[in-house]
Amino acid sequence: MNNELNTGKSSQCMIQCEEKAYKEVTVPQNITVVLPAYNEEVSIGSIVLLTSQYADNVIVVDDGSSDRTAEVAGKAGAEVVRHETNRGKGAALKTGFTAAADLGADVIVTMDSDGQHNPAEIPRLVAPILKGEADMVNGSRYLNGLDKNTPAYRRVGQTILDGVTNLNSGLRITDSQSGFSTILRETQKA
Repeated sequence: MNNELNTGKSSQCMIQCEEKAYKEVTVPQNITVVLPAYNEEVSIGSIVLLTSQYADNVIVVDDGSSDRTAEVAGKAGAEVVRHETNRGKGAALKTGFTAAADLGADVIVTMDSDGQHNPAEIPRLVAPILKGEADMVNGSRYLNGLDKNTPAYRRVGQTILDGVTNLNSGLRITDSQSGFSTILRETQKA
């Protein structure tokens, strides 16, 4: 899978980045991957094992699964946080971000846990952040346009969402709904 790396910055971000140039900048060291999961018992073990080759920590947020997702993820080596009931992907990501911060993450990568993203592309995704070129990078499943195998209603919806995102951000993003992204976690020093 090829992933587009959208590393453009808005003018607000450019101002913040210019201000950072005058502060002491430390190179992020801890890369933590957050995998929200709901009934992913079949794929989660291999995803955790592959992902752990490219990250310091792998966190699986089991979002109320009725199968053995949490058990399999734990046996594969992930830190597992469990929601007793399904609260949705947004809540799972929020829980994962909190857990990543607790583990000292400098860079947080999000991936879907169903195998649609290749963990081997994590180094490519985080490279602009590690080089100080971006604060956030978004992967894309649609470098060459929308996949023709995707149902028409999804292609229309994706096109609308990408258009609105591009209009509001001033960037060219081809997959605003991608679950494969990374963000620099700013840490406050006392």
